[in-house]
Amino acid sequence: MYVVTGGAGFIGSNILWELERRGAGPLVISDRLRDADKWRNVAKRDLYDIVDPEELLYYLDDHGSDVTAVIHMGAISATTETDADLIIDTNFRLSRDLWLLCAEHQVPFIYASSAATYGDGGEGFDDADDMESLSLLRPLNPYGWSKHLFDRWVARTIAADGPRPPHWAGLKFFNVYGPNEGHKGRMASVVSQIQPLAAAGEACRLFKSHHPDYADGGQLRDFVWVDDCVGEALWLLDHPEVNGIFNCGSGKARSFADLAKAVYAAQGTEPKIEYVPTPEDIRDKYQYFTEARMDRLREAGYGGNTTSLEDGIGEYVSKYLAADDPYR
Repeated sequence: MYVVTGGAGFIGSNILWELERRGAGPLVISDRLRDADKWRNVAKRDLYDIVDPEELLYYLDDHGSDVTAVIHMGAISATTETDADLIIDTNFRLSRDLWLLCAEHQVPFIYASSAATYGDGGEGFDDADDMESLSLLRPLNPYGWSKHLFDRWVARTIAADGPRPPHWAGLKFFNVYGPNEGHKGRMASVVSQIQPLAAAGEACRLFKSHHPDYADGGQLRDFVWVDDCVGEALWLLDHPEVNGIFNCGSGKARSFADLAKAVYAAQGTEPKIEYVPTPEDIRDKYQYFTEARMDRLREAGYGGNTTSLEDGIGEYVSKYLAADDPYR
């Protein structure tokens, strides 16, 4: 039995898709579907059970001996969320409790961290996971802080030889794009937001630069195709000898202008880009550069391919965003 928290969400549902494709199971998700179209992300999956997050710890305690692994993707992931108490309850305390329960029942545990833990990138994007290195990072929002708080708790627990699952790994996801993210609204990838405009032959809007070293649209991000993230997560699951917190990105920063042009090219229309001022309420927290260092995972033996921005966007647009059925 594989339990995927946030299983109806973006990355979680793509992990489920790949687990089912591999013939793994039974598959259990823990998520809140609410009244939107989020359920469509898992409508094609053969699910054994759907567990309310409030009941998850009890469920795992009752079924611990049957669980092959817990893949913890569930979180409040909106960087604009301001209720820090809610964020800590969901992103820190639940993660800690799941870790301890997996340690008790000896269940492998893979969890989602975030590149938001790096803050403005002043300390770089090296995924060293020792306590001293982690203590130098300064996240810019409650979401990033909550993920960082759990990473530091994990590092402290490991250093103190505290309780741990038999196999564990954390993944610092960078700017992931791909199918099943429509429910995220304004937090969905820029790719999905530009595609309808490109299909209609209309102009998209990107933020102007307010930094002298970057041109308008020249702000750089590590954009990563979701299948690459899924491949990394499941590789870690398959290699119990590899434990730690690792970056999950492409390893190559690309500009927002490059991304927009790739979407228009995939849609077969001429690129049209307008630049608007970055909103003042986020301007002082805006990141101009992110790029995952992927050395540690490669040195651990991971040999998966990295999909280029153009190839990933091409597949995303043609197979999903421009298709009648955009869901996996």
